[in-house]
Amino acid sequence: MAILGVPLGWVMWLIYQIVPNFTIALLLFTLVTKAAMFPFSIKQQKNMAKMASFRPKIERINKMYANNKQKQQEEMMKIYEEEGYNPMGGCLPSLIPLIIMFGLIDVVYKPLTYIARIPAETINKLVEIADKAGGILGQNTYAQEIDIINAVHRDSSLFSAVGSDVLDKVKSIDLNFLGINLGERPTWALTILVLIPIISGITSLLTSLYSMHKSQQVQGKQAGSGMMKGMMIIMPLFSVFFAFQVPAGVGMYWIFSNLFALLQTFLLYKIWSPERVAAREAAAKAAGKFKEKKPSRFQQAMKKAQEQQALQNGTAKPKSEPVNTNPEYEGLSQKEINRRRLAAARKRDAEKYGEEYVEVTDDDLK
Repeated sequence: MAILGVPLGWVMWLIYQIVPNFTIALLLFTLVTKAAMFPFSIKQQKNMAKMASFRPKIERINKMYANNKQKQQEEMMKIYEEEGYNPMGGCLPSLIPLIIMFGLIDVVYKPLTYIARIPAETINKLVEIADKAGGILGQNTYAQEIDIINAVHRDSSLFSAVGSDVLDKVKSIDLNFLGINLGERPTWALTILVLIPIISGITSLLTSLYSMHKSQQVQGKQAGSGMMKGMMIIMPLFSVFFAFQVPAGVGMYWIFSNLFALLQTFLLYKIWSPERVAAREAAAKAAGKFKEKKPSRFQQAMKKAQEQQALQNGTAKPKSEPVNTNPEYEGLSQKEINRRRLAAARKRDAEKYGEEYVEVTDDDLK
């Protein structure tokens, strides 16, 4: 987490030099990091929207070959190749922001390290002094640096052993915002700070609800079922609980992060909806600008595995077929020949696996 925090820490330090207020710098830092991760979110959204655009074909295959998983998988891989879709394409874009998030948390919790640029040995000494004094450090060890900043602002004489130059650096970090000390931990008292954990939980819930609602529109109702619905309720409750365990500044970061996530989700589904993605690709194909993508490594590996399985089962097809040696195909267009061949293949599969025969449509020949 510290390794990821180093480059992000320099970003936070630069912002704080321009705006020397912890809360405003935190707001700008959240905005900058969200903007930097936005391209990954776009990639993931496009991948999901593309999948939704040909979902009816997938559902038809699932129904047609419900009793033949191997054939089902083969037909799905054909569709992926035709559509230029990589099933693993959305994994990396979703993992990268998650990895970066650990670095973000490290920066938010450690302003002495990343803003004041105080050496680790000196910070450890400040922690030892605060620990001996008692009543300064909270239960969350990650937020110790914010606790120390708040304690130095209250009474710097407790930390005189580290020297005035270090104390001046600590005091340079302003944790006040609109008269509120964000270095203090919220409690269930009638103060303005109690609103921060509550707003954190509300914004977390709103973000989850909206995200699930949009996912259901694209992927169907199954996208918001079971465990996801449970997490949608549990995570906001955890957000409220933990916001009472850390200084209010951390809770403010969570609020900013939730609001930006809500805005990001709105923009993604507004600009890169499945309908728009499908329309753009259709327009590109019509204009002759659409380029067929090469099969991904995942698709190549799956195809190779299927071929090996077919060889083992003795059902492998020849790699090439003669042009047209069947007299009954004479005088027919290539499309009609393909239709009859596909129909014959389906009839064989239906008889072999006890499936329902489905007539060949023009969509199947695209």
